[in-house]
Amino acid sequence: MTGVTDIRAQIDALPGLDPRAPLLHVEDLHVEFRTRDGVAKAVNGASFHLSAGETLAILGESGCGKSVTAQAVMGILDTPPAHITNGTVRYRGVDLLGLSEQERRKVRANRIAMIFQDALSALNPVYTVGFQLGELFRKHRGLSRKDAKRRAVESLDQVRIPAAGQRINDYPHQFSGGMRQRVMIAMALALDPEVLIADEPTTALDVTVQAQIMRLLAELQRQRTMGLILITHDMGVVADVADRVSVMYAGKVVEEAPVYDIYGRPAHPYTQALLASIPRLDLKGRPLNVIRGLPPALTDIPSGCAFHPRCGYAREICRQEQPPAYRIAPHRESRCHFIREVLGV
Repeated sequence: MTGVTDIRAQIDALPGLDPRAPLLHVEDLHVEFRTRDGVAKAVNGASFHLSAGETLAILGESGCGKSVTAQAVMGILDTPPAHITNGTVRYRGVDLLGLSEQERRKVRANRIAMIFQDALSALNPVYTVGFQLGELFRKHRGLSRKDAKRRAVESLDQVRIPAAGQRINDYPHQFSGGMRQRVMIAMALALDPEVLIADEPTTALDVTVQAQIMRLLAELQRQRTMGLILITHDMGVVADVADRVSVMYAGKVVEEAPVYDIYGRPAHPYTQALLASIPRLDLKGRPLNVIRGLPPALTDIPSGCAFHPRCGYAREICRQEQPPAYRIAPHRESRCHFIREVLGV
């Protein structure tokens, strides 16, 4: 146990670490990709926070900056072409962006872990899942091969993979999509992190398997009192599991609120449009609502409010000035110049 004690002691000794500080606090994060075609501004001032035991859902269309934000928090962006140009990512008061790569590597997996969108791509196809799980315990906990294998079996058991003792010798392609996602969850939780980021963990899975995976995540979160960031565009999943929701558009959080407020009374035109586009049984036979136009190119984001070319409330001020974050109620904000009209007050 010396290895684990040493790593935890080194993390606890990080300057500024305060167990009483918010679990995770991202403030004014900016990420850009410098390419031959220009500078793509993928994240443009994203801000949010996460508490222990809480589930924060980050919603938005593809390309709005959800996954890039998660990768910036994890410290796994490739530089170049990605560059974090502004902002802070604080874990228990420690700004992770100011740590050395060696210090960041100790926090990663031990305190903050991530489930990736495509399990088949994230897992190494030439190693068994047992080897890949065991490597975590060998590298981060200093366990012997025998003890690492035992812990790997226990991890697969925790995520309810049948016959875990035999299946650790299988390769990723020998698992179904749902079982591969369970392996990814086992790897993410192996070192007992406090923060788990799940990047669209149910993509490409059928509805029944999606429900199983989300129930499993919720149960494991309750057992460990983890903070969970769920990145998704599935509004149904969010309604079932989230405590709070951050809605992103063009790299910025445009609305943040408790989940019941988001669904009951959205305070941003983009959130309204997302909810209106959900198929409903009572509208059977009618055309589906769609959000007109397309999300902006990240190399050419419109001035003012980035949503104004697609917004039915847009006026001249929307084209010229970025709206600030208006505080509607405790724990609820929206970036819209005409928030009163959106709310109907």
